[in-house]
Amino acid sequence: MAVLMGGPSAEREVSLSSGHECAVALRGEGFDVVEIDAGQDLPARLVECAPDVVFNALHGRWGEDGCVQGLLEWLGLPYTHSGVLASALAMDKQRTKDAYRAAGLPVVDSVIAHKAEVAARHVLPPPYVVKPNNEGSSVGIHIVQADANTPPQMGADMPDLVMVEAYAPGRELTVTVMGNRALTVTDILTEGWYDYHAKYAQGGSRHVVPAELPAEVFDACLEYALRAHRALGCRGVSRTDFRWDAARGLDGLILLETNTQPGMTPTSLSPEQAAHCGIPFGALCRWIVEDASCAR
Repeated sequence: MAVLMGGPSAEREVSLSSGHECAVALRGEGFDVVEIDAGQDLPARLVECAPDVVFNALHGRWGEDGCVQGLLEWLGLPYTHSGVLASALAMDKQRTKDAYRAAGLPVVDSVIAHKAEVAARHVLPPPYVVKPNNEGSSVGIHIVQADANTPPQMGADMPDLVMVEAYAPGRELTVTVMGNRALTVTDILTEGWYDYHAKYAQGGSRHVVPAELPAEVFDACLEYALRAHRALGCRGVSRTDFRWDAARGLDGLILLETNTQPGMTPTSLSPEQAAHCGIPFGALCRWIVEDASCAR
């Protein structure tokens, strides 16, 4: 078996951590594992080691947007997580929202705009959020507050096209789907925005598992996550993120995005939810490998 990690995306360091943790766990489950830092020589390395299955622990563009999935399909190698179409769709935040709407799932208004236009004027009434349309892990997030007099000034690392979406107030919730089962709901508590540091640094956030919510909101999170998983055509494990405005009851629950390859680091949410449901980390990794497929 080959575990792919690293790669060229902005989430490289997270991927290296995820991949190593998974490789260690899979060796503990009895698998013979080769760890591969995915670079330009990846096709040659995969041909050389000829793995029975590829565990895809890559994050971000190229690793979870359908690109490496297409390569693995071309090589005829079974691989974990979602296929080409679902990966590409879920990585595009605006098209993900289109799929959510078609499935009757609640989202906030958003537009795709040129960075120069967003920097020149408010393209939506504040408060709103500006983010890359195809990055994860809260990379490149800008929050424009309700009283902001000027639009955000973005760095050179932001792409030319960005998503601008209405700010969704409330609590940060997330649900992992494992096959046809939504595991549980986590309430993510932070001092501020759930940014890159809060997601991956020790102590950056506190997770309440299971979340203490009204029963109808808890159940809706599980149902919506499973519907999102199916609407996008996901396979294996996915994780869908929500915001919930308690003042509005069930109407205050909206979907943010679905991650087709959730983090598998020591502070990651999906392994934590699986453990709560009685699935140890090694068993979770084994299940993901046994679910691996090709041409889906």
